[in-house]
Order: sequence, then C-alpha cells, then structure tokens
Amino acid sequence: MPIKWYGTSDKSDPTYKHFSRIVNLTLHAMSFGAINSGMWFFQQVKHPWEHLNWFTDAWLVVLLVHLGFVISKRPGAVENQSSS
Repeated sequence: MPIKWYGTSDKSDPTYKHFSRIVNLTLHAMSFGAINSGMWFFQQVKHPWEHLNWFTDAWLVVLLVHLGFVISKRPGAVENQSSS
C-alpha cells in the first residue's frame, strides 16, 4: 500500500514536515539498499573493489544520522522539549 498524505499540503504544518522527512528517509534507505546490494553483487561477479566496505560503512553512518535527525524532529519530541 503506497503512502498517501490526506491532509492539506501546508508546508508550515509540523505533521506535514515530519511526513516529508519520513518519505525522504525511506527514499534514502531504499537507495542505500539498492545501490549497495548492486555494488556488492558486481564486486563478487566481476570486479573486486577494496574500499567497498568503507563506502558501505560510511553511507550506513550517514543513513543512521538521517534517522536520528528524523526521530529528533518529530512533532511530539519538539513539543516535549519546548514545554520542559
């Protein structure tokens, strides 16, 4: 089932911003999986690349930082921080 936004597309709405960040994180994770699995496949089949481990690890760290950013910016977390 595809993700759909049923509310108004108001860019100042915190829920809409969070939804947009989740969609971007999902695209980032899908790109990571597709590109890295393809690179590992071609490395095994045709051409060894010595630095593929570093490339994969670095991209995974960036993906995890992206995840942390999305979690920290969720609307409930912002409200809880401002009220304390």
